[in-house]
Amino acid sequence: MEEERNRFNRQYVKRLLLYLKPYLPQLILALLIIFGLIGTSLYAPLIIKITIDNYIMKGDYPGMLKMIVLLIGIYLANWLLANLRHRILSLTGQRVIFRIRQELFEHLQNLSFKFYDNTPVGKIVTRLTGDIDAMNELVSGGIINMVSELIMLIGIVYVMFRLHIQLTWATLATLPLLIYMFTGVERRLLESERSVRTTATDMNINLEESISGVRVIQAFNREEYNLKRFKEYNEKHYNACLNTVRLIALLWPGVEVFWVLASIVVVGLGGYWLIKGSITVGIIAAFMTYIGNFFGPIRSLSQFLQIIQRASAGAEKVFSILDTEPDIKEHPDAIELPQVDGKVEFRDVYFSYDGSEMVLKGIDLIVEPGQTVAIVGHTGAGKTSLVNLLCRFYDPTSGSILIDGYDIKQVTLRSLRRQIGVVLQEPFLFSGTIRDNMRYGKETARDDEIWTALDIIGAGEFVRRLPNRLDTIIGERGISLSMGQRQLLSFARVILADPRIIILDEATSNIDTETEQQIQSALKTLLAGRTAFIIAHRLSTIRQADLIVVIENGKIVEKGTHSELLALGGIYYRMNIAHFDPALVISG
Repeated sequence: MEEERNRFNRQYVKRLLLYLKPYLPQLILALLIIFGLIGTSLYAPLIIKITIDNYIMKGDYPGMLKMIVLLIGIYLANWLLANLRHRILSLTGQRVIFRIRQELFEHLQNLSFKFYDNTPVGKIVTRLTGDIDAMNELVSGGIINMVSELIMLIGIVYVMFRLHIQLTWATLATLPLLIYMFTGVERRLLESERSVRTTATDMNINLEESISGVRVIQAFNREEYNLKRFKEYNEKHYNACLNTVRLIALLWPGVEVFWVLASIVVVGLGGYWLIKGSITVGIIAAFMTYIGNFFGPIRSLSQFLQIIQRASAGAEKVFSILDTEPDIKEHPDAIELPQVDGKVEFRDVYFSYDGSEMVLKGIDLIVEPGQTVAIVGHTGAGKTSLVNLLCRFYDPTSGSILIDGYDIKQVTLRSLRRQIGVVLQEPFLFSGTIRDNMRYGKETARDDEIWTALDIIGAGEFVRRLPNRLDTIIGERGISLSMGQRQLLSFARVILADPRIIILDEATSNIDTETEQQIQSALKTLLAGRTAFIIAHRLSTIRQADLIVVIENGKIVEKGTHSELLALGGIYYRMNIAHFDPALVISG
């Protein structure tokens, strides 16, 4: 197991390269161009040899000029081919990265709440950005370039042997030490790249939390503490990057050292054999050129080692998310849920988040169409879990939930959720205009429909006072609006969607009394003819409900109307005592 952790995972790299399959024609063209590059690179030193031995040494100046023109043409062709190769491979790589990032984002949209419960936002952002970018160099021609460099090395060695066998063997005698150095650095480099990715993720998580919670940080004067924490994460990432730089620094100068050693061998032995008359000046010059060309691919291969290690570390993290299966899946034969009346049944429902501790225990509940049901109970009793199951954000551990007789597991998620409107305790608005946010409720909504929904909930007045009305940019999470205004827009968005079932999860707990009264009057219109589930700590908001359900430790312990539950003198009665004056409770 440890061995697998210390070496890059070939399966991830192989899987990454499968994304190149649709671009096979472009890769073949790039490969043909590379063969042209190899040809020009191998031929140029031979031209230098011929120029020196056949023209310069014999004093043939016109012949020398012709060879120089030919050499310039070869190098110009080499430059043009290299430019064309780079364009083709870079464009192909960017298309692959675009596809992977799009595929990952689409998969993230379909993952269940359980995944997001256990995964920090900063980690997800790192997967979509840094980890995918780490794969870019590999798919942007990394493999093809590696193959071309290997072919180049083979071609150079072949030509060198053809020119002078003894000098070639002497030059290659330095290679074993270089290979030994490469193998020694490889494992440490992979671990270093993984550490870079891990520390970058931790830093992004801390950064996301610090930005999102800046109000809390400033309110509690925790700026210095947060700065210290970020510095710790930043230093860990800095040290991981520095370690990678040090390892790479061992490789590149090492390549340069071996290039110098090989050059000394060529000059020393070549000069000796030149004096003895068994070699020409042109051959020595060609060897010097080939050595430069030989260690160029070696240097590129050392860079490729870093590229493949980085890509492997990034692919490992990206594919781990792509391989995460959603907990909530549609049945293969799932049907479209038709327009419903809104009858909801919970049949012996048990539910656990972690598979061990039950949050809901044997819930049996029937809600008739058009009924307003209030769900009350202490914090952690299971209220929100109950409505989350209705939306199929989670599935029951056992039991079933039906809407108009349809088991919600047997219908498509889209057809289920389009008939359920949810308003949460903390309203979430997206960066963009008010119109954009309203159309989350109904994508094709006309402006007159949007205004009607806003007016019903009482939000039209403040929207008309805004400089650009529906075109007003509200910023990330609606930051330019007050909490009450954001909640009004959330209610209006649900009205626009016109669902048959409405869930209000602590929807008025974070707003002022005046706004709450405004919403309460609008709720009569909103809830008319619709089945509604209301979760609220403010018991004043649920006294008029058709049915009040009291949940305690995951079980329904009381249910009835407000008056019936007060008459019982049980948990609901005591909750009222805690919230209202006793005289008010008795009169109720």
